[in-house]
Amino acid sequence: MIPTAPFATPSDAPVGIFDSGVGGLSVLRHVRAQLPNEHLMYFADSAHNPYGDKTEAFVVERSLAIAAFLLEQGAKALVVACNTATIAAIKALRATYPTLPLVGVEPGLKPAAAATRSGKVGVLATQRTLSGEKFLLLREQISLATSVEFLLQPCVGLADQIEQGQLDTPETQAMLERYVAPLIAQGADTLVLGSTHYPFARAAIERIANAHIAAAQLAKAQALPAGAAQTQAGAADTPTLPVNGSAVAHAFTAQLDQALLQVNSAITLIDTGDAVTRQLVRLLEGAGLLRASGGQPAELQGYTSAPAATLTRAFDALLKLAPEVQSVAI
Repeated sequence: MIPTAPFATPSDAPVGIFDSGVGGLSVLRHVRAQLPNEHLMYFADSAHNPYGDKTEAFVVERSLAIAAFLLEQGAKALVVACNTATIAAIKALRATYPTLPLVGVEPGLKPAAAATRSGKVGVLATQRTLSGEKFLLLREQISLATSVEFLLQPCVGLADQIEQGQLDTPETQAMLERYVAPLIAQGADTLVLGSTHYPFARAAIERIANAHIAAAQLAKAQALPAGAAQTQAGAADTPTLPVNGSAVAHAFTAQLDQALLQVNSAITLIDTGDAVTRQLVRLLEGAGLLRASGGQPAELQGYTSAPAATLTRAFDALLKLAPEVQSVAI
């Protein structure tokens, strides 16, 4: 268990991290990896999840209440590990706690603009995030500076599926197909994971995106005249399709498998958890609050507004961790 205040030194105090549910565990994963000496507290507001369909006033109220609770537990810094809460409440949090090291997460539009080769970036996020004034201003600024086109895709229900641990169900896979495929069809070669829940579906998103890229590339190669097709990358090794119907299907499947092998890293996915952690490190260093190694081992404490078993299962399923979890009413 994390020691309680007063702490031996200010740097021994824990870092507080919160999200509307379990999605912020993807940020916690980065923080634990880069700051292994820090005591950490994680609050999942799962009783009020998702924030994406709540009013801005509600999200601000919940964010302020959770921040106050974590500070009462002795937090020396806060990470708002929720895109929707950052968009809605970061200004209010900074106004309330002007001297507190405070980091929010936002969809990684800037790194996505730097990564794209096609000039088109798909943004997967909640409707609340995509319609937020701060997000829209950021998109406009980066688009003007880089000429990159951002294709916005609200992912209704996806965070709920991940929250419930439904990562590999047919319903979740169909949902991902419905959201990812249109972005690839419009030419996106980079996707922003605009919710902290979405990195837990990273493998499925990558697989679906690359399958559509491979199919598009193969169809394009098939449509070229024979001589032109030979000039395409890998096309010289692509056999001509037979005329028999079943053979055509078999050959197309084989060629699609080969195309998948060639584009297995074609899509670029942007997860902002790493950037958030680097910013947290800078703030803690600047404030002299980094916890030194060699003392008591770093501890992790979970809190949730839902039954404790919900967060306990998420820790185990998503991070293979088993910290103490308490259910609290705030």
